[in-house]
This record gives sequence, C-alpha cells and structure tokens, in this order.
Amino acid sequence: MKQVFSKPVSLKDVQTHFCPGCHHGSIHRLVAEAMDSFGIADKTIGCASVGCSVFLYGYFNIDVVESPHGRAPAVATGVKRARPDRIVFTYQGDGDLAAIGTSEIIHAANRGEKITVIFVNNTTYGMTGGQMAPTTMPGQKTSTSPNGRDVANDGKPFKMAELLSNLDGVVYSARVALNSPKNVLQAKKIIKNAFQYQVEGKGFAFIEALAACPTNWGMNPLAANQRVGSEMIPYFPLGVFKNNENL
Repeated sequence: MKQVFSKPVSLKDVQTHFCPGCHHGSIHRLVAEAMDSFGIADKTIGCASVGCSVFLYGYFNIDVVESPHGRAPAVATGVKRARPDRIVFTYQGDGDLAAIGTSEIIHAANRGEKITVIFVNNTTYGMTGGQMAPTTMPGQKTSTSPNGRDVANDGKPFKMAELLSNLDGVVYSARVALNSPKNVLQAKKIIKNAFQYQVEGKGFAFIEALAACPTNWGMNPLAANQRVGSEMIPYFPLGVFKNNENL
C-alpha cells in the first residue's frame, strides 16, 4: 500500500503539549513541510519568543535561539547577518509581536531583513492568562476586558499583514487560517512561498496565521474552530497583501 501521509522530517516525534483545539500544531506542521520541500532543515535557525511559541525547540529538528519578549525579529536580524547562508525565521504570537515587539517587527520589516516571520494571531495572550491583545476583536471578552474590547477606549485591532505590506522592505505579506481543509491547503502554499523568498534571497516575508485558542476563549475546540471562520476571518480577511515576485 502506498503511503500518502507522514510526519515531516523537520518535526520531532514528540507528544504535543498544546491545548486541545489549538492551531499551533497545525502551523508547526506546515512550517516543517515547507522546510522539507526545500531540504533546508540542516541550515535553518528558528527564533522563538515568549509565549506559546517559546517551545519551538521542543518540536523542530533544527537549531533554535530563544529571544526576549517581542525581540525575535531583532535576534533574527543578528543571526541572519552573522550567518547569511542560513535560513532564519521567527515564530511569534500576537501579544509578543504586535504589542511589546511592535518596534522590532516594524523596523526589521522596513529594513527588508532577509528573514521569514510566522505570526500566530489568536486575538489573546495565550500563555499568560488570556489578556486583551493588540489583535483582540471589538467586543471580544478577555480577562482584562471582561465587558468586551471597547474601541472608543482601546482603539481598534492591528491588522498586521496589511500594515506591514505598506513598507518598502517587505516583499511578501499574507494572512492564512487553519480552520478548514481548504484553508489549510492554501496556508501550506503561502507558507512555502514565504520560505521560497528567503531561499532565493529576495527579502522579508511575513505570514499571519489566524488560530483558535479554546482555553482562553472559554470554548470547546469545535466552537473555537468555528469562531475562526465566523468572526475572525470576516474581520481579518485572508489573502496575499503584497507579493513582489508573484509566487
């Protein structure tokens, strides 16, 4: 019988610690499949930050550098400039990248650093208690916005894929989701494109992945997955917002 599905070589054979229904595992797989497709695992360096992304080293068969909260783009910049022959990517959450790391991501993108950024947007601080994040949707309840996000007081959520697409240093910016087979297949293609830009030395590539956080949303996995489609995607539309080489 022909085998049609297997674990990516770039992933370790370990049990996940992520909560049931969390999309981090799915995103990990797509990143690993992209690395496998180019055969680059032995020369790839991941830059993890603080949050649920911190355990990157426990899942990938690659070298991983731990970064202070929000500083992964700065660390990745140093790694890539010191070892330009390496493939370097950051893996960050929304509280990390869009809050404390706003300066680092904007300046790395504007400089056109030749790195790949994987940004997981679950509209909450996933590891530290479910606080309101820069991406928390209007009216969404969190541990620090129990009555829902009030845009008159807190402003509207960042749309990072669109924001960064306006910077000249960015060559690729896109948003994907993992809530359906169709969207997973599209996400696989787009994440591979983001790594291809770096393999070909073309510049800064940014992928925003909409993800479920059932634990902090107070939902079961099925309801959380449905919320990605019914609430998140209408507010954070999927698509490619910048593609300089039309991959």
